[in-house]
Amino acid sequence: MVRQINETFLKAARGEKTDYTPVWYMRQAGRSQPEYREIKEKYSLFEITHQPELCAYVTRLPVEQYDVDAAILYKDIMSPLPAIGVDVEIQSGIGPVISNPIRSLADVEKLGEIHPEEDVPYVLDTIKMLTQEQLNVPLIGFAGAPFTLASYMIEGGPSKNYNKTKSFMYSEPKAWFALMDKLAEMTITYVKSQINAGARAIQIFDSWVGALNVQDYRYFIKPVMNRIFSALKEENVPLIMFGVGASHLALEWNDLPLDVVGLDWRLQIEEARQMGVNKTVQGNLDPAILLAPWEVIEERAKAILDQGLAHPGHIFNLGHGVFPSVNPETLKRLTTFVHEYTTANKR
Repeated sequence: MVRQINETFLKAARGEKTDYTPVWYMRQAGRSQPEYREIKEKYSLFEITHQPELCAYVTRLPVEQYDVDAAILYKDIMSPLPAIGVDVEIQSGIGPVISNPIRSLADVEKLGEIHPEEDVPYVLDTIKMLTQEQLNVPLIGFAGAPFTLASYMIEGGPSKNYNKTKSFMYSEPKAWFALMDKLAEMTITYVKSQINAGARAIQIFDSWVGALNVQDYRYFIKPVMNRIFSALKEENVPLIMFGVGASHLALEWNDLPLDVVGLDWRLQIEEARQMGVNKTVQGNLDPAILLAPWEVIEERAKAILDQGLAHPGHIFNLGHGVFPSVNPETLKRLTTFVHEYTTANKR
């Protein structure tokens, strides 16, 4: 029997007309789900991703529980870095910690290349398992953008102000652009392998690029992002851009050869439209609102959906990831509300 794939998410990403507004949630796989917490008592994130059957289970769980319109592969933006020579460990309560941070051009030149079929076969096997056998919605693959990956590689771990990263960028431009080139090549190769394995859309997470102003973004970052998206455009799958605290960069992203501009909760959809963002937008409920009473959640979601319905091309999502303390039933109820409200109010 041929599986019927719900392509509402893909249609919305391409700006096509849909019967309702599709919805998925960043970090929907794991964190707040009791089944996932049970798994995490036995395995680390990297250990889960190295076991395709287990990783596929974690990835598809929110689709089954919440009835969302897309799955996103369970993994981390750090997943490809060991293949190019970055010694990274995800430490509980801290995040990615890198024991060999980048300090010079010589360090950049030591970085190798990724060969996905040899270096991350478990990622590709998980994608094939999900897309060939298990999912009835599209699977979103993803990668970290060069600035965000570089920030970990230079800082040695998470940062609040990215001082070392910016200092390196400003004072060592030759090394900086060499690092951007290395990470661009890795990202293009890694993402294309995900698409070839079956991913139907790609989200690029530039989580921390909001730390830069528009001028620096245009000079130090935008050329490499243009290169990445131009290369991925050849694969003919929707491409999504997302970062946190980056509202001032929304128009810069709108210029890039991508399909969907992700918004966090700081910029309303109608404001983005007034600025000149004319592509499909994704977002953007503040994830903290999921901890509020249902009446508040519904009111805030309705306001976002009304703005999304005013212009073709909206995918409902959060302005960042699901918190571990969110009740899974809340996400299920919210998904149902988004589907029912927009079905009734589509123009």
